[in-house]
Amino acid sequence: MARFYCTIPRLWRRLKHCINERILLIRITYMTLFYNSFTTWNTVLDTGMEPLFWFVDRFAKYLGPIFVVAVIILTSSVVLIVYIYLLPDIYTRSMAWVYFHLVFGHWLLVNIVFHYYMGVCTSPGHPPQSVPEIASICKKCIAPKPPRTHHCSVCRKCILKMDHHCPWLNNCVGHFNHRYFFLFMFYMWSGTIYVCITAYDLFKQEFFRNEELAYPAAVYPLHMAHKILGRPATHTTTEDTFLARILHEDVCPQYLEPVGMCWNNSTKMYEDYYGDIPNKWLHNCVIYEFLLCSGVIIALGALMMWHTRLISRGETSIEVHINGKERRRMNKLGLVFKNPHSFGALQNWKIFLGFKDARTFLWRVLLPSRHKPIGNGVTWKTSTYDLNNPQLLVL
Repeated sequence: MARFYCTIPRLWRRLKHCINERILLIRITYMTLFYNSFTTWNTVLDTGMEPLFWFVDRFAKYLGPIFVVAVIILTSSVVLIVYIYLLPDIYTRSMAWVYFHLVFGHWLLVNIVFHYYMGVCTSPGHPPQSVPEIASICKKCIAPKPPRTHHCSVCRKCILKMDHHCPWLNNCVGHFNHRYFFLFMFYMWSGTIYVCITAYDLFKQEFFRNEELAYPAAVYPLHMAHKILGRPATHTTTEDTFLARILHEDVCPQYLEPVGMCWNNSTKMYEDYYGDIPNKWLHNCVIYEFLLCSGVIIALGALMMWHTRLISRGETSIEVHINGKERRRMNKLGLVFKNPHSFGALQNWKIFLGFKDARTFLWRVLLPSRHKPIGNGVTWKTSTYDLNNPQLLVL
């Protein structure tokens, strides 16, 4: 008598065994190719950022000149508006204030132009052929690197005391132009604050007209949000803008014509609302200048505060990450990390700006100066020992 066996359970077990073998093979292959006991999340992050690094390496050198031209155009436009519109407005108020603005404004302008030009044109510094102290070997240049020296993938050179590659300068920020970079930020930030204060009354007049302000004019985003969220969705008041009149009213108040015919007279209505052509230019230029400068105040102020913190601690943008890792490593060992290049906040600023007393501060910081930074960027005096005289220093 023939016997029949159900082979479905056996087939399922074989299929399951085959799938498990394939999964195990994939896992072994993956671990063989990618696993490393020294792998950390920093390594994973660096690997994931490789496409961005590739893009920066290939295209940052082409974006640099565009950024430089943009800085020149935007700065020139702000200066021209000050000359054409703001100074005449100040002249109608007081001649004494005109003299003050001419002196103070041109002092800021000269410092901005000088430090930007020097930051763009000054070489950050490169290691010499003979290095007295070798910190490591550059894998790209295949050459010895002094302390605080790092390789720039955009410039494709090693940079002394490298901070970062700045696209706005189209140059690396290093030992010999770091001071120019920071002072350019400081004077540009001060200049934008000065322009916003000077243009405040005109901006308030041109931007808000006769509207009742819920907040001060300087914080105009809050006022606009309050206006959008707090006002009813009707457009019957006389304080509505010109565009709101056309879009939301059935008739034009001044001409008593249907909306469709108002578009033909839009130019005339615009002139009636804003005045003649010079007043339209004044309206647009003042708003453009105030919005541009207020945006620069926020963005450049945040960047400047970051670099102020780094300089006070005797670090660069690269060293803050290196020292952070070293600090965490030593904390696990129960030790305290001390930055060897920090001599205290005041002394760090004196070294960075290159002044010793009030007289040198006046000539080297408040006025344009081409003096070189302290040291050669190759050997560094540290807070623990002196390379030329290896004796412990009193802290």
